[in-house]
Formats: sequence, C-alpha cells, structure tokens
Amino acid sequence: MEEIKLVGVRRVIAERMSRSKREIPHFSYVEEVDVTELENLRRHLKQTRGTSLSILPFVATALIRALGAFPQCNARFDAEMGVLRRHSAVHLGIATHTADGLKVPVVHDADGMDFWQLAAGIGRVTEAARGNAAMRGELVGSTVTLTSLGRLGGIVSTPVINYPEVAIVGINKAIERPMVLAGEVRIRTMMNLSGSFDHRFVDGFDAASMIQAMKAHLEYPATLFMPGMPDLG
Repeated sequence: MEEIKLVGVRRVIAERMSRSKREIPHFSYVEEVDVTELENLRRHLKQTRGTSLSILPFVATALIRALGAFPQCNARFDAEMGVLRRHSAVHLGIATHTADGLKVPVVHDADGMDFWQLAAGIGRVTEAARGNAAMRGELVGSTVTLTSLGRLGGIVSTPVINYPEVAIVGINKAIERPMVLAGEVRIRTMMNLSGSFDHRFVDGFDAASMIQAMKAHLEYPATLFMPGMPDLG
C-alpha cells in the first residue's frame, strides 16, 4: 500500500472539485457534431500555415460566438455574497493536464481576439501551465471553461464545472463513421460536445440552445470567420 499526502496543487484541485460537486447542481447535455468540413479546413490551414493546429481554437471560437446570445453561461457565482456576475468579456479557461494535476490556465479577453490570436493564446497558456511557468494571473479569473482529452476523449463525458463558473464544455474525440445524408450512406467525421451546467442559473433549454449554436458554427465553419455573424442556434 502506498499513502500519498495531498499537498500543494493536488490538494487545491481536490478541494475545488469537491466543492463544485457538493454545491453545484450539475446537469449535462450532449450533442453530436459533423466536423467533416471543419477537419478539412483544419488540415488545410495547418498545411498552408506550416504550424500545428488542433480543433480546440475552432471550438473556442464557436463557444465565444454562442455566448453572445447566451450570456447566462458566461458567469461566476459568488456564493458568499449571493451574487451571480455575468460577464461581457469572455475569459476562457482551458482545462489542461499537467504533471502536477489538472490546471485551468486562462486566455483573458478571448472574445477580443481573432482566430490566430486565440489559437496562439491557447497554446501559450497551456504550455506555460504544463511547464510550471504560468503567472498567477494566467491561472485565475476564467468565466467559462473548455476541456478536452484529445484522442482519449471518448464518446461522451460529464465534465465537472470549474467552480465558481456555471458552464463547461467538453470536447470528445472525432471519429469517422457511416452516416445517412440525403438518403445515402456516407463516411463522415463525427464528434460529440458534452456540456455541464449549473441548473440554478442555466435552464435546460438555454444550455441545449447554446450547444446547438456551437454545433451550427462548427458544421458550417466559414461562419466562424464572418464578422457580425449572428447566433445560429
């Protein structure tokens, strides 16, 4: 038997996760998304730019677009004051696996960035978190969080909300499988989005509508780059 004392980052993680599950009435909503066209675009941009490019900044952009119509999901609840604070700016938390455990570095004011700035910001804060080089300001203040296990993402997940936020969206792995389109069986790349929400402040209809808005943007990825594009939900 091995006894492991919880100290430092591990202890903070354990305390925050326990508080989140104890105090927040979670509910989850899962939707499948056809990311065939998005994957084609991602590969094209990766090749033409000659740089690594994951699906994460695309999903982040879709989330930021959707939050414009669903501000109740971009919020933090101050339990001591009994105040829910909805934010106009999106301070995007990125759940990141590190040797010290789960950390959530933050891309502040992500809604004011273009796609490439956002992709660079995500890469910078996650690498800093993994290398224990993140400044304190990069680890606090998120208003909504994205989480992904990459290739280990499974089919469905039920992510735990990053306390004291009210919403988190999980990215599951993309896989090719047969789908029926216009009466024909075709091979498409499918991926699920798994969202968890604080039911005290986010109604099921609004949570589902936000995920549907993200789905619409991801299935028609050109809309991610169109300024002034309205919510598609």
